[in-house]
Amino acid sequence: SQQLSSKNSHWNTQLKALSRYASTQLPILILGESGVGKEILAQKIHENSIRPFAPLVTINCGALAESLAESELFGHTKGAFTGAQIPRKGAFEAARGGTLFLDEVGELPLSIQPKILRALENQEIKPVGSDCSIKTDVRIIAATHPNLPEKVHDGAFRFDLFHRLNILKLTPPPLRNRMEDFETLLYSFAKDYRVCYSQESILALKKYPWPGNIRELKNFVLRTAATFPKKRIFIEDIQTLLDIEVFQKKPKTKKDYAQSLIKSFERDLIVKQLNIHLGNQRRAAEALGMPTSTLHDKIKSYKISSPKTKKSQLRVVS
Repeated sequence: SQQLSSKNSHWNTQLKALSRYASTQLPILILGESGVGKEILAQKIHENSIRPFAPLVTINCGALAESLAESELFGHTKGAFTGAQIPRKGAFEAARGGTLFLDEVGELPLSIQPKILRALENQEIKPVGSDCSIKTDVRIIAATHPNLPEKVHDGAFRFDLFHRLNILKLTPPPLRNRMEDFETLLYSFAKDYRVCYSQESILALKKYPWPGNIRELKNFVLRTAATFPKKRIFIEDIQTLLDIEVFQKKPKTKKDYAQSLIKSFERDLIVKQLNIHLGNQRRAAEALGMPTSTLHDKIKSYKISSPKTKKSQLRVVS
């Protein structure tokens, strides 16, 4: 696939292993920024597996409400909870014989993680409200942001589940680190949506950092097709399609970078102490050696939500 090929040597090595990975039944963990093509990889793995004609079911773990996550994944029996008027199969059963793609797996609620681990280790699940376990038959592919090991370190993701998922790993690079492929990707999307770019406009686009990666590039070409149909795109057109401030923005200085690191370190310390003290801000402030009022201001500044009940609910709001 053009969207997967690259001259990046490390990534190329992983791509060469893709068919071998696909032919196994082992879980695969894909770590990469949003938009780098994790969904495309999951699709390719499924298509080249021994289960290509069975279902590929995708679950966005980041969109699962904690109260309904267990039912969404494992199903439920009739009357298992208020509103459960009929029995329902969960994602594991819907993907039976095929592949279950757990996207944004790092956002799984802590309360669900042990049950996912049991499903992986014992190949069985228990629907909500049922006394009986069901044997599963799915191949698991999981994907999330590259900061998953940090979540493990901070106690937000189970160590044992991480290693159970991390048997085979793929780490697709962000687009900014594979700009040698930029024109190939751009031409591929441009052909699909019948857009033509001038060489000067392409050179300008290559200066943009593409924080949304391949997904952002595809959406950009779609926007171009809708805004300038049947028109050759020149550099002045690019400026109306992309935020021109991005091109004018000055790079961060060493001082800015150091301040950013300090703030990141301080935020992590606060989250850690709030975890240790189960959200008790007074005790966390004492451990950090600062007034409670100062800690409260920093929690607000860093957008840290700190419930006073369950440690598992502590999270940083993005």
